[in-house]
Amino acid sequence: MASPRTVTIVALSVALGLFFVFMGTIKLTPRLSKDAYNEMKRAYKSYVRALPILKKMGVSSILLRKSIGALEVACGIVMTLVPGRPKDVANFFLLLLVLAVLFFHQLVGDPLKRYAHALVFGILLTCRLLIARQPEEQPPEKRILLVNGDEQTLAHEAAPEKGKVKVS
Repeated sequence: MASPRTVTIVALSVALGLFFVFMGTIKLTPRLSKDAYNEMKRAYKSYVRALPILKKMGVSSILLRKSIGALEVACGIVMTLVPGRPKDVANFFLLLLVLAVLFFHQLVGDPLKRYAHALVFGILLTCRLLIARQPEEQPPEKRILLVNGDEQTLAHEAAPEKGKVKVS
């Protein structure tokens, strides 16, 4: 049976991956929701207007929206389908992306209800990354002790069972 840590990481990876695939797709195409797509277009225009350095660098609202959308879709697919270390890399990129989006929302003065989802998913990404980076707990070592020619299995002395006190 899978450990609770593994189940948590897999559940968070799939849920977060699907969310970011969905949100990235909304930024890229109006096929899922024309209203949400138009709202994204409007929002990214205000982000570029609020940060003139983007315009000086040649970054238009369309390029910014499509770049962020494509990165969300790519990282979401990795979080959902690809095993191992690439999930952590995708998680990290999505966390940086969420921080950038939160910065944009603050820059234009959006109310909390407009960016609460980004805040929640940023916290979930942080939790997933912290859980994934923790070392997995190893069971205590077992040793075989020969006593008068008989084998006896002993648990490692340094790791007493939980809830029990070692008395000498």
